[in-house]
Amino acid sequence: MRVVLQRVSSAAVTIDGRTVGSIRRGFCLLVGFTHRDTAAEVDWMAEKVAGLRLFGDAADKMNLPLAEVGGSLLVISQFTLYGDVEKGRRPSFIEAARPETAIPLYERFVVQLRAKGLQVETGEFGAMMQVEIHNDGPVTLVLERKPSVGGGTA
Repeated sequence: MRVVLQRVSSAAVTIDGRTVGSIRRGFCLLVGFTHRDTAAEVDWMAEKVAGLRLFGDAADKMNLPLAEVGGSLLVISQFTLYGDVEKGRRPSFIEAARPETAIPLYERFVVQLRAKGLQVETGEFGAMMQVEIHNDGPVTLVLERKPSVGGGTA
């Protein structure tokens, strides 16, 4: 499981000119899955994202988590995070999970984040989306949880 996390002052996603999700202060998460991912990777990532301390405290040090600053999440599925461009000029997406695997994992990720009391907005899985991101900082992290050999338990 791979996540590109951007701390944002605001973010929104539109489909066919219609806004389907928008947030103010928080994180925009671009989320991709590989065919080997399981619930274990999803649960680990939800815990990691919820606990990250990326907001400034009184001394302006990154010391506060999302919940403490009243932040929200915009979660966007993005299979291209598993695009491989090592050979040739067109990406190979062989490592990206097929929808029948990725959709349940994506939905579980959203549920797990909401279960932690976080406000979560989403795009639409598989749709052609326009994502507007106002990166704050800029702060961008790439988070990855690789499935363990033999079953994906973490």
